[in-house]
Amino acid sequence: MTDDVLRVEELEAALPAMTRWRVPGGRNVDWAALEEGLGTALPSDFRALAEAYPVLVIDDFLSVSVPRPGTEELWASEAKEDEVLQDLYDMGDTEGYVPFPQPGGLIGWASSYSGDDFYWKTSPADPDAWPVVVRTDNAEWFEFPAGAVEFLTGVYGRTIDVPGMPGNFPSDDPRVLGLSDSVD
Repeated sequence: MTDDVLRVEELEAALPAMTRWRVPGGRNVDWAALEEGLGTALPSDFRALAEAYPVLVIDDFLSVSVPRPGTEELWASEAKEDEVLQDLYDMGDTEGYVPFPQPGGLIGWASSYSGDDFYWKTSPADPDAWPVVVRTDNAEWFEFPAGAVEFLTGVYGRTIDVPGMPGNFPSDDPRVLGLSDSVD
């Protein structure tokens, strides 16, 4: 069992409501196409999460954006062309963070319905060492020395506190909705 699978299992232990959405046998994301379109590899813990789960919405608050099989190039394109982040950068409201594909640029992987955004800072070169950066809806920026899955495990296991989040985040019994991969 790989460390990445163990990290996903630790997240499942911290957020047991998500397990009903696990996709038996995996989702078969075309990582080569996605990473070619994006121009970089992605962290292996996120890849393990994206293979096991569809897009997850936690407590009608946090949406974890994983690529859908068949739409990998779209996910990559949207990650590279984050208009909100680019606008913040153009206005000088990123506290020194830069949009990807600039060196060390941010790539989004989750957002809240309150306007909080969750990114990786693509530095250092090893994607598995990328820290999580959070921009709260109060325009505050925080960096955490953890990958996406470890960060979520810490938040829902209550070992990571994210300043600026609503008082009820995370809730005592988080509900999880998995969004289907099927496209109508």
